Amino acid sequence: MSSKTIVIGTDFSDTPGGRYYDDGPFSGQRFREEFLIPALKSNDTVIVDVSGVEGYGSSFLEEVFGGLVRSNAFTKEELGSKLSCVASDATKSCYLDRISTYMEEAWGKKK
Repeated sequence: MSSKTIVIGTDFSDTPGGRYYDDGPFSGQRFREEFLIPALKSNDTVIVDVSGVEGYGSSFLEEVFGGLVRSNAFTKEELGSKLSCVASDATKSCYLDRISTYMEEAWGKKK
């Protein structure tokens, strides 16, 4: 069983921001399409650690996680069993609720 951990602050950027590619080199769209989806497709489980950054804008997180749902690349069940989000830095744990909310809202709009 293969597993991959992506620490956004070290594996992607300590200053992620923006929604789309046009918003800069560390956008949510880039993280989702170039890091998260490939990791999910090639591993049994993926852990995304939201630590190691100054903070997150809502547009980045919504594009990554809401956009992941909208991408139709995975079913809800697949994501439920393959994807986990953690915060090894307790001060970043507030982002975990936002991530869940963005994903649930995106699932709700698909029905």
